[in-house]
Amino acid sequence: MLPSVLVAIENTAKVHNVVVCTLCSCYPRAVLGLPPDWYKSFSYRSRMVVDPRGVLKEFGLELEPDVEVRVCDSTADMRYLVVPLRPPGTEPMSEEQLAGLVTRDSMIGVARARTPDRR
Repeated sequence: MLPSVLVAIENTAKVHNVVVCTLCSCYPRAVLGLPPDWYKSFSYRSRMVVDPRGVLKEFGLELEPDVEVRVCDSTADMRYLVVPLRPPGTEPMSEEQLAGLVTRDSMIGVARARTPDRR
C-alpha cells in the first residue's frame, strides 16, 4: 500500500482554503494528532461543501466577500494541510514565534492564525 500524500495549500489575502473529507474523515494524524469530533461529524462533512461560508461563520470566522473560499476534499490517498495567512504585524517575528501563532484549526482552515496579541 502506498503512503498518502500530504499537500500544503496556502491561504492568501484573496483565497481561503478549508479542508474536509466528505467520504469519511481522512485527516493528517501524523502532523495534527487526533481529529476533533466535529471534523468527523456528518454535519461538518456534508455542509462544508455546500455552505462553506456559513459553516466558517459558525466557527467564528467571517471572511470578506471578495475572498474566494476553496474547499479541499481529503482522501485516503491525499491529505491537505492549510498554511495560514501570515497575521499583520508579524514581520519581525522568528519562525519559532510564528509557529506559536498557528493552531490545529488554522491548519484545517476553520480559523485564522492567532495574532500576536491573542497568543
